[in-house]
Amino acid sequence: MSLLKISGISLFILLMGLSPSVFAHASAEAMRGGFISGFLHPITGLDHVVAMVAVGLWGVFLGRPAIWVLPVVFPLVMAFGGALGVAGVDIPYVEVGIALSGVILGLAVAFAVRPPLWIAAIIVGSFAIFHGHAHGTELPNATNPLVFSVGFVVGTGLLHLVGILFGELTRWSWGNTVVRAGGGVIALIGAGFLFGIL
Repeated sequence: MSLLKISGISLFILLMGLSPSVFAHASAEAMRGGFISGFLHPITGLDHVVAMVAVGLWGVFLGRPAIWVLPVVFPLVMAFGGALGVAGVDIPYVEVGIALSGVILGLAVAFAVRPPLWIAAIIVGSFAIFHGHAHGTELPNATNPLVFSVGFVVGTGLLHLVGILFGELTRWSWGNTVVRAGGGVIALIGAGFLFGIL
């Protein structure tokens, strides 16, 4: 196994261990820190971590160009959802949508679901709106919303990259099993949030 793949797996495990908070929605104090707070925001909330890693994993299963398209669609649509939140546009059941993103994307990985790219992009984009809206409603509390947003997008991109690196294990039959099992774990974590267990 290459050093890059080992590093990717190690980073994934580390990020999972750094996720103590139940939801990634920051307090007003945490929002004041600019880039670092923005960067840490998505990687310190387990509900967000699992969904964003799942996007990268699913992209690997779908192959090119999905491996890059899905991780680009997510932050772009997430920004739109964030703008809706900043504008005060109400979206019902945001927390449910975030939890369902873990369940649905995790199951898509676990069962190696391979829809056409445009359908996968719609699914990923739909969930990205909920993730973005949750953060957009909090964003106005930040001292520097632009710097926070840049950090947030970088953190999100890193989580997608972790999913892609972990997903590269599918090159081997045993790795395919491990990645699909990881999708199952993601789905279970999403279900935990959905039913209020986590």
